[in-house]
Amino acid sequence: MFTGLIEHMGIVAGVERIPAGVRLEIDPAGWTYRPQAGASVAVNGCCLTVAADPSTTSGRFTFNVVPQTLAMTTLGGLQPGSRVNLEASATPQTLLGGHVVQGHIDGTGRVLQVVTAGEYRVRISADPHVMEFITPKGSIAVEGVSLTVAGVNVEPGGGGWFDIALIPTTLEKTTLGSLVAGDRVNLETDVLGRTVVHWLKNFASGRIGGPES
Repeated sequence: MFTGLIEHMGIVAGVERIPAGVRLEIDPAGWTYRPQAGASVAVNGCCLTVAADPSTTSGRFTFNVVPQTLAMTTLGGLQPGSRVNLEASATPQTLLGGHVVQGHIDGTGRVLQVVTAGEYRVRISADPHVMEFITPKGSIAVEGVSLTVAGVNVEPGGGGWFDIALIPTTLEKTTLGSLVAGDRVNLETDVLGRTVVHWLKNFASGRIGGPES
């Protein structure tokens, strides 16, 4: 798991098509963290497994990204030179300064507008299967960044948009500061909210308990 507090921005160094998907190489660009092969690293919010020890790949982080991940996330659109948000997996000693982030992307959203005058806000559209888990002042991870939902608008049919407000530190330390209208972003909703909605939809209507209830 992760916390949504980005530790560093890396740079895509290579994208190679392979039979099982894509082999992604990332230059950690000065990040001192050195994961072992098999470790989990969140890349733009997606939990990926390090495929080789960086000492054998000129210090680069190497990942094999399978077709399902490419279909569900924005990773398939990365090109050499793209900047990416990086976070090492959490440990029992990690300070949970953000929120519980699994690194399992629910889907992608699209930036509708970026407002920079006054409060810096980004408006993002999302499909119904994502919007149902987004609540005002709730938590959401956008490109792996832990954020608070600043506003929600649900449209007939279940789709809609939500706003996030970005502080200067987030704009400086993550890729969110370069977002423009039309960009696609990875979205992971709050696991606690997803759990509650799932339970209410499937078990709350007269199906609670066993034979003795």
